[in-house]
Amino acid sequence: MSSDSIQPLFNIEYTNHFEDWPLPDLKLFDKITHKILSMVDWRRLCEISVVFSDNTYIKELNHIYRDKDKPTNVLSFPGYDETLLNILPPFEPVPLGDIVFALETIKDEAHIQSKSFENHLTHLFVHGLLHLLGYDHETDDEAEEMEQFEIDILSLFSIPNPYEVN
Repeated sequence: MSSDSIQPLFNIEYTNHFEDWPLPDLKLFDKITHKILSMVDWRRLCEISVVFSDNTYIKELNHIYRDKDKPTNVLSFPGYDETLLNILPPFEPVPLGDIVFALETIKDEAHIQSKSFENHLTHLFVHGLLHLLGYDHETDDEAEEMEQFEIDILSLFSIPNPYEVN
């Protein structure tokens, strides 16, 4: 088997804390995860947790972990570093991390930005997953690289550039 044919393996655990909301197309999230892991040449079994929550829950997390007393659309909590990768046996799954969404905020943002809820949520999933993989947007260069990666991935799934203003 050639190295080009190695398929990344992952498990995503989805949790819905906000039962009134229908879950998005989780198969699309799985396909996007597969594509991103392939593009970054990820070759380890990994686990990802995705939580669909509300503004109250994410506001509390945002306060605890970022010292911001307001809700936000998505938070990512990376679960590994290079040290962990080096000590985990190859057959052990790497805890890639957690992505937490505030569905009310995402719905409001989608409406304000004239985007579909599904496309906006999918963009934020890509954004959160890239954070778990070490991408960031602290500098202009990092932001440009991350945004372009998001645009490229989303375009593969026929989702418009999320940074274009309507």
